[in-house]
Amino acid sequence: MSAPPAPPLLLASQSPQRRAILEQLAIPFEAVVPRYEEELTGADPVAEVERHARGKARSVADLAGGRPVLGVDTEVVLDGRVYGKPADEADAEAMLDALSGKTHEVISGLCLSTPAWEELRHAVTLVSFRTLTPRELGLYVVSEEWRERAGGYAIQGLGAALVERIEGDYLNVVGLPAALLVSLLAERFPGVYGYG
Repeated sequence: MSAPPAPPLLLASQSPQRRAILEQLAIPFEAVVPRYEEELTGADPVAEVERHARGKARSVADLAGGRPVLGVDTEVVLDGRVYGKPADEADAEAMLDALSGKTHEVISGLCLSTPAWEELRHAVTLVSFRTLTPRELGLYVVSEEWRERAGGYAIQGLGAALVERIEGDYLNVVGLPAALLVSLLAERFPGVYGYG
């Protein structure tokens, strides 16, 4: 007798990257747009991403019908400063110039919840950029790939050429800390989603 199908997670996100990662991991899900306004308060970056992840998850919990809800928030941090999504081309170029030749942190908060419990965790990946020439910066900005990306780059696209080294979960940099999610699913739902 086969096991019943796993209940799809309710993903509180409109990110195509997060959807693609869940599909890659064969984790069933439905995505909904969170009813939550992100606001940078200048608090500790870990506390900030965890607060946003929880806020996103809680904002759609009433739609879950008892299914697990997943909220995620990712920020790029260099020397204690949070680099969110660039406002325009000049902002994107300034961000990328600041990251050039340095190692920054990609910090994600992850909230997995059901009506009975809530798990709030975070993951950190270190990303080192090559030293970028003005021409490389200009060409990347013109590509428009920086739009809607924390830190102004997409490691899974042309942004891969900006990166010299990475330490930690690659998929965290793409937008979802997969290793963290898999270990939580294995712990909380052993065997249900194919893990644990």
